[in-house]
Amino acid sequence: MNDSADDHPHVFPEGRKPGEILFAGLMVLSGGLLLAAITWQTAWLPGRGLAAQPRFWPAVSLGGIVLFGLLNFAARAGVKRTPGRWREALSWVLAVEYIGWYMVYVWAIPVIGYLLATLSFCVLLCLRIGYRGRALVIAALFGLAVVLMFKTGFNVRIPAGAIYAYAPDSIRYILYRYF
Repeated sequence: MNDSADDHPHVFPEGRKPGEILFAGLMVLSGGLLLAAITWQTAWLPGRGLAAQPRFWPAVSLGGIVLFGLLNFAARAGVKRTPGRWREALSWVLAVEYIGWYMVYVWAIPVIGYLLATLSFCVLLCLRIGYRGRALVIAALFGLAVVLMFKTGFNVRIPAGAIYAYAPDSIRYILYRYF
């Protein structure tokens, strides 16, 4: 048997992946900033135990982000770097586009209604990703299923669309209540 490096599984890669140090640094920075701002965002209630304090569990989770970000940073700092850090960071920035899509969807619900906003969101996002043809029908059916399940089936209270006010009286209540 040959003892070359190719024979061993790459469970623990020797090189650093692109963006690892950048990610660890961003986690330490963002976790540290949020941890520093925790006193402005939460309160300390007298007469309550430590675990019942509104500030305790957020502080534990943010402390974990900072701690594990530092551990990741320390563990990977001395490892040989693989090129492509900024290309990886660009892919993170490009992913923010989908947050914008979601924000437009949330903004559209009170204006055009949950049904039309969900159907539009599913179909437009499907088009944005690059699907065409039958996939658009599947996306529309998925959007309809989501609306029927949440608004009609589970009776989740979602704001009715302002556009529903222009519907005929005979179906206006149905649109407000179920769609």
